Order: sequence, then C-alpha cells, then structure tokens
Amino acid sequence: MFDDLHSVCNAEDTLFPPKITLQIKGKLFALDRPWIMGIINSTPDSFYGESRIAADENDVLAKAETMIADGADILDIGGYSSRPGADFVPEETELKRVISVITGIRRRFPEILISIDTFRHRVAKEAADVGADLINDISAGGLDAKMLETVGKLGLPYICMHMKGQPQNMQSFTAYEYLEKDLLYFFSEKLRNCYEAGIKDVIVDIGLGFSKNLEQNYRLLRNLTYFKTLQLPVMVGLSRKSMIYKVLETGPEGALNGTTALHMAALINGAGILRVHDVKEANETIKLYKQLYP
Repeated sequence: MFDDLHSVCNAEDTLFPPKITLQIKGKLFALDRPWIMGIINSTPDSFYGESRIAADENDVLAKAETMIADGADILDIGGYSSRPGADFVPEETELKRVISVITGIRRRFPEILISIDTFRHRVAKEAADVGADLINDISAGGLDAKMLETVGKLGLPYICMHMKGQPQNMQSFTAYEYLEKDLLYFFSEKLRNCYEAGIKDVIVDIGLGFSKNLEQNYRLLRNLTYFKTLQLPVMVGLSRKSMIYKVLETGPEGALNGTTALHMAALINGAGILRVHDVKEANETIKLYKQLYP
C-alpha cells in the first residue's frame, strides 16, 4: 500500500512545473506561484470590446491602476489585433498606439512589469527603449526574421507562441499529424533558435485559438501537462475566447464565468501564467487553486 501511495505522489509531482526564475533588467523573479498578465489593447478592433482603451492617457492609467490593484503581475500592451481575420496594421500605426501607452504606464507605475505584444522587431526594440520588460510574440519569430536576434540583444524574456500562418489566415491551418507532438516539435525547434540568438529566458504559449479548432483547443488544455517536458513556464491565453463563448452560445461579453472555469483547469494542469482581461477574477481563481493545492 505504501508503494502505491508513493507512486501516486510521484505521478502527482509531475503535474506541476519546477520553480523557474526570469532575469529581467538585472532583477531575478521567481515563478514559484501562478502569475497574472493583464491585457491592455491599444486597438480599435480587438475581439472583446471592453479590453480596448481610448487614446486618452487618463483612461490608460486608470485601467492599469485597476489591474495592478487587482493583482496583475504583468501588463501586456498590444497595438495590433490578433483576432482571426484581423485587419493589417502598418508598423507606424502600431508604434503610435503602444509607445505612448507604455511610456505613461512606466512613468506612473515604475515597479510593474510590462510586456509588449508584437511580432515586429522594431516595435519590440522601441517598446523596450521606453520601458517594456518582456516581448510577447504570437509568431515565435516567424513573421519577422530579425525578431529573435533583436530580443537576444535586448536581453529580455521572450514569450514564444505557437501559430501557423498569420492572424488574417491562421484558421485555415488547423491540420496536424499528432497535435501535441507537432507542437512539442515546433517548440523544440523554436527554442533552439531562441538560444542561438542569445535569448536566455523563454516562456511558451500553446496558442489557444490560433490555428486550432474548437476540439483542438480543449484537447490542448486537457493535455497541458504534456508541455511540462520543456521545463519552461507555460502561459495560457483563453480569456473570453470563442472556445468558451461558442460552447456557451453567448459572446465575449458573456464568457467571464466560462473563462474562470477554464482558468482553474489550466492551473491544475500546470499553467504558470494566465493572460487575462479580468484580473480580479483570475486572482480569485488562483487563491482558490492555491487553497486546493497548497
């Protein structure tokens, strides 16, 4: 009986990631608990309307202040909507949307971590120059040949997401030979590229909703522990996405309860970072998760 219990405990231990650190601008951060990344979209066309912010600096700072008070560890600033079929955004437009936002948040909240959500190396570089601490790239370097080299020179952590194609056509690329193994091979290749470019800290994102259909999204979430073999933090971004509201027959505005339910599933299966629209509710979910799994 003792041997059986020992085996169960060993198996259970594999469900949880090791304690991992990130080095950001000379400071060491331990991911020894789940982190929350709050989404701030400096765009007019993101799929969830409440996540969009106006150009007014007071609105930006008010949203940032609320997220920080509610428990955000990172604020993720994006100026290019990555929803399926999103319109192309010129580089100058993207820069105009994000640089002033990052500058304002960094000035008001000097301690908060800021990530820039972009697949363009110039945007990443200029965002870092005004205060961004992490680079969040939906294309894993696939849409800009200079991205990995740039991030390596910046010395910042890199969020490497799985996607095939680009936002305008990604939902045409949902064929896989074996879903989990295909993604694991993708990440193994991308990680090699990252390390060769001098990137020391990588976070992986399985890309729920990006070149995956409904069933594939749930399969990946159910089998999230598969990616623990990478021994890296895993970020999950499912907040208010269609994988929730299509099942519930609602829209993004009615998907908060479903988001919370799936956030708990993600945490149980090993997610280290939740990328969310609703920080307060995500923080409450993490508190309950930690009570359940102290």
